[in-house]
Amino acid sequence: MDRLDNTVRPYAWGSTTAIPGLLGVEPTGEPQAEMWMGAHPGAPSRTGRGTLAEVIGADPGRELGRAAVARFGPRLPFLLKILAAGAPLSLQVHPDLEQAREGYDDEQRRGIPIDAPHRNYKDANHKPELICALTEFDGLCGFRAPGEAAGLLAGLEVDSLKPYVDLLHAHPEDAALREVLTALLTADPDEMARTVTEAAAACTRLGGAYAPYAGLARHYPGDPGVIAAMLLNHVRLQPGEAMFLGAGVPHAYLTGLGVEIMANSDNVLRCGLTPKHVDVPELLRVVRFEASDPNVLRPEASADGEEVYETPIDEFRLSRYVLPEGAGAHDLTLGTPQILLCTAGSVRVGDLDLVPGGSVFVPAGEKAEVSGAGTVFRATVVA
Repeated sequence: MDRLDNTVRPYAWGSTTAIPGLLGVEPTGEPQAEMWMGAHPGAPSRTGRGTLAEVIGADPGRELGRAAVARFGPRLPFLLKILAAGAPLSLQVHPDLEQAREGYDDEQRRGIPIDAPHRNYKDANHKPELICALTEFDGLCGFRAPGEAAGLLAGLEVDSLKPYVDLLHAHPEDAALREVLTALLTADPDEMARTVTEAAAACTRLGGAYAPYAGLARHYPGDPGVIAAMLLNHVRLQPGEAMFLGAGVPHAYLTGLGVEIMANSDNVLRCGLTPKHVDVPELLRVVRFEASDPNVLRPEASADGEEVYETPIDEFRLSRYVLPEGAGAHDLTLGTPQILLCTAGSVRVGDLDLVPGGSVFVPAGEKAEVSGAGTVFRATVVA
């Protein structure tokens, strides 16, 4: 197995303290948003044998196992991250597999460069993801029922929001949500900026359920995504709780530290809370306009102590072991590739010691015994 040396990405929304605090190092004063663990070409983990991408590329069958290669191809199909949101991320949605393939092929045919700022599809893969909270974690996930969203907007008593309230009351669920989101994203920018300013002042005055949206407006003044965010469920995860984000579900992470796992893709369509490109027609093709429960996941331990966060896809499987003092060794050997990540305490995997933030890649079939006292997340696939 290989100890991983991982890259920390300094995105502007990152916390300056959360990842250094986990790793037990001094903050640099710069935002540290995500620590990537995996073989993604953008920032592959490093090992003593080269990057993890190079190690897997040299012998995919040995590293990933024949079943995983047959199912997903000769690459690690997931990316594991520690994510630290110090400020809200963009409001966004991900395509399903068919939409991703169609969108990618279309942009390839039209000759749009992969790095073009108006490019939507960086690859032909979908990007389901799961976030598990390490601290209290705030996010937005899925549409509220139209009536509930209408009540929230009406409570602001902002005259320019009344047409949106009326639309939410006037149509069936899917049509109401579609029409309001379309209207928000295509409104005159100056008029929308004034509406957002008034709404933000009302949110600040009212507090309570409105407080998160006042915070969004401070970070993204005048952005229509501030109003669009009120159409979504606000979710607060406690440590150990998780949230799955499937295709077509609009979402945003607001604040907190968590372990995130996703299919190996960069496909993001943005709805707001961003200075980046928003492709409204393509966004409307991908979004699922249906109210939904955020479905907070609370795993239960199996007989061997493994706590699994169940999801409906196979490119990744995330679970957790909370190892008490004196529990003895746990055999985590699998016929699929694994990344093991320590987030608390001190554990030993094989002959490698891990402290919080430490991780190892375990090839398929490699003996993996874990001992010590701490918390270990296991990322693998269903093959």
